[in-house]
Amino acid sequence: MTHVRLGGVSARFPDFPWDTIADAKALAESHPEGLVDLSIGTPVDDTPAVAQDALRAAANSPGYPTVFGPESLRQAAVDWLERRFEVSGLKPSQVLPTMGSKELIATLPIQLGLGAGDLVVVPELAYPTYEVGARFAGCDVIATDSTVAVGPKAPAIIFINSPGNPSGKILGIDHLRKVVEWARERGTLVVSDECYLEFAWEDTPYSVLHPSVCGGSFDGILAVHSLSKRSNLAGYRDAFVAGDQAIVTELLEVRKHLGSMVPTPIQAAMAAALGDDEHVKIQRKAYAMRRYDLRTAIEAAGFTVEHSEGSLFLWVTRGENGRKTIDWLAERGILGAPGDFYGAAGANYVRLSFMAKEERIAAAVKRLAS
Repeated sequence: MTHVRLGGVSARFPDFPWDTIADAKALAESHPEGLVDLSIGTPVDDTPAVAQDALRAAANSPGYPTVFGPESLRQAAVDWLERRFEVSGLKPSQVLPTMGSKELIATLPIQLGLGAGDLVVVPELAYPTYEVGARFAGCDVIATDSTVAVGPKAPAIIFINSPGNPSGKILGIDHLRKVVEWARERGTLVVSDECYLEFAWEDTPYSVLHPSVCGGSFDGILAVHSLSKRSNLAGYRDAFVAGDQAIVTELLEVRKHLGSMVPTPIQAAMAAALGDDEHVKIQRKAYAMRRYDLRTAIEAAGFTVEHSEGSLFLWVTRGENGRKTIDWLAERGILGAPGDFYGAAGANYVRLSFMAKEERIAAAVKRLAS
């Protein structure tokens, strides 16, 4: 009998971050009034009716979908970017639907043929998948926010994220433009994760595709967008990447071979959701109220909130190791995410999501005051 030789998950990936706070979660769950889970940014509000209706209408879809999706879907993405974020000149051929943004980010280096000897730059504080995907492909990784620290070797990819996860930091338009210029001088692909672009509270975020950033050319840049947060469609796994025509075309060809296609009913729901802004306004208002209540309570409890200009999280510190803070919160039945999940620079921080229902936010507010 032939046995497949496995490399082992532990040899290829670090520990899954949330597994490391199992004890804190158990402590928080033991609270007499139950757990308030602010550790994960998952939607809890209803999927908008416009998406549900479109999904049902397309439910009878016996044939295979295409990897590229219908032009109507890609045009909906183009229209949304122009309507909401002043992105002009983008064509439907420069948009590619994906099965959520995480699978794209995690496999992008491999899909682009990168491997040993290639360098990928990720933010100093970052969603872990940027680094995991690069290392999965065998690439070298540098975590830095300073292009000076990159060194003489030209990176194959530089990831940026604004509004950022975990800190909620919004990168200014001048900063974004300088990153694009720096990357183009070196032949580096800029990949901008813009999944929280609809949620800005204290500043104005810009897409890397905005003409003031990219100079009217999409060469050497990709923007990644997801409807998980914008439209409470995390369970649908729908997203898209847009930008450099040559890169999008290469990804399309690779994904045809891999069979990476978004299901037809999901494509229909995605197009409908992108065409409707009203449900986003309603959701943004709900999040703004939850954010205000949680921020007021966390600051009254002696925490400092840093950055957090955008996204759906508060980036907080008590001036101590974040794991100690996690235990302090767990004693009150509240679970957060340790800042070291996102890099060494986050060691003294905790990320708190305000995506929980109002009654759970109210419970957290009450416990923080006690």
